[in-house]
Amino acid sequence: MEDALAAAVRTALAGLPDLPADFDPEAVAVEFQTPNDPTHGDLATNVAMQLARPLRRNPRAIADAIAAGIVVDPAQVEAVEVAGPGFLNIRFASAHLTAGLADVLAQGDAYGRTTDHAGETAIVEYVSANPTGPLTVGHGRNAVLGDTIATLLAWTGYDVTREYYFNDAGRQMRVLGQSVRARYEAIVRPDTPTKALEDGLVVPESFPEDGYRGEYITEVAQGLADAHGDALLDAPDEGPFTDAARDAVFDEIMATLGRLGVEMTSTFNERSLYEGDPGPVWDAVDKLRAQGLVYDEDDAVWFKTSALGKTVTTKEGGEEGKDVVLVKASGEPTYRLPDIAYHLDKVTRADLVLDVFGADHIATYPDVLRGVRALAGDAAAEKIDVVVYQFVTLVRGGQPVKMSTRKATYETLDDLMDEVGEAVTRFFFLMRAPGTHLEFDLDLAKEASEKNPVFYLQYAHARIASIGRKAAETGLDASAEADLSLLSHASEEALVKTLLQFPDEVRTAAEARAPHKLATFLRDVATAFNAFYRDCHIVGEETALATARLQLATATQAVLKNGLTILGIDAPESM
Repeated sequence: MEDALAAAVRTALAGLPDLPADFDPEAVAVEFQTPNDPTHGDLATNVAMQLARPLRRNPRAIADAIAAGIVVDPAQVEAVEVAGPGFLNIRFASAHLTAGLADVLAQGDAYGRTTDHAGETAIVEYVSANPTGPLTVGHGRNAVLGDTIATLLAWTGYDVTREYYFNDAGRQMRVLGQSVRARYEAIVRPDTPTKALEDGLVVPESFPEDGYRGEYITEVAQGLADAHGDALLDAPDEGPFTDAARDAVFDEIMATLGRLGVEMTSTFNERSLYEGDPGPVWDAVDKLRAQGLVYDEDDAVWFKTSALGKTVTTKEGGEEGKDVVLVKASGEPTYRLPDIAYHLDKVTRADLVLDVFGADHIATYPDVLRGVRALAGDAAAEKIDVVVYQFVTLVRGGQPVKMSTRKATYETLDDLMDEVGEAVTRFFFLMRAPGTHLEFDLDLAKEASEKNPVFYLQYAHARIASIGRKAAETGLDASAEADLSLLSHASEEALVKTLLQFPDEVRTAAEARAPHKLATFLRDVATAFNAFYRDCHIVGEETALATARLQLATATQAVLKNGLTILGIDAPESM
């Protein structure tokens, strides 16, 4: 509908007299909004006001001319009206609402799917937590955002790969293995000397100062002791301890994601980027060096990002170029280098490469894009899109809950789901825009009332299911042919108009990488349904009208179910 109306507006503009020679009506962006006040129509655009300066005319006069010259389908549009300083208000025809509702009912579970990106591929990378411990609440927001964005993309036609990128090598993994080894030694040799860390925690003497303290470390160590006795005391390095911890943690991570309804379709091990001669990581360094974009200084390898536009603000308020380290003096690459190599691989495998990163990546990912652009060109770099989300604060009783991975004072994602449930966990992670800080109110999350947004949506779906069962008991058949033109009450029309927005809402949420927009829309659907059910009875009405209203309820149930499915939340038949 909006695309057709936009085209009609451009055609009307092309018919205006005395247009400037350099004015191209086909280049005009015509955007529509849904007015907050229903008396202002069903759609509105301010395109006339935007064109006042380039056309050098009064915006009201432009709007009047468009309204007079626009050609629309009377089966879809009842009126095009001019309001205020130059708004164009569009009113839908009743026949459009009737046909639209019939389409919702016909498509059912498929309603909302589009083929905008049919034939295109996408890789969405998310979670990507190294196997050093259980998933935290922060990982949970990453997982739910990535999973839901991937689903939104699939609903708009993309063939989506859900990829988990991880590193089971490097310093973090060494510290993990050393932590397990120290606990193992204390189990098989009870007289192992101990020491107190800075905060007073007593640990085996060989326990690293920044070691991992969670109970899972002791559980892995106990498993090794049960399987091998003291045979690993003479292990030449922490390898067997690291491997055991990695496998145990990975199993736990995947189990946690499964609880959350997150299933990855692909994994990518950073270690593979170092395999081969020279291997993708070192090949990237060589190629950047050949372009004069890498140099050595202070025993480190630097990426000349200053030559690619990276600047910092000086104390004097000016700007100066800034370079970044790719390989530390120790020989260990920084995050940027393997990420450049990884993205060079991903852009060869998909039309869209989307990353979901925490706010701690804000400083690094632009450098990765610079590396990809330098080595693979603009077209490859333009494939990459990044969603950066802010972190989560758990709040209980108005007070924040402390979280720390290594000190084990955090609340894990499993703990959170145990307390509030999987559906609530997912929805609360999606309620706010990714770029905003999220306060996760544990008290609200456990409340079974309309204040809890998940309960509100699920209850609306369950209520409609209950209505359908009661209607069937009275002999009403939801599948019977109905005269949908009987739905003329203001609350009925308002609900139908809301339902018809669903495909565009899915499309908008997908293009904006903004699942919260869909969550907000579903609340609008539930609110519109509650108003309809308050004003328009089903059971007890004349059969033809009751059947039409029952089908409107059924269509609402379909939209709620489809929306909740995209968000990864179950739609219960009863509560």
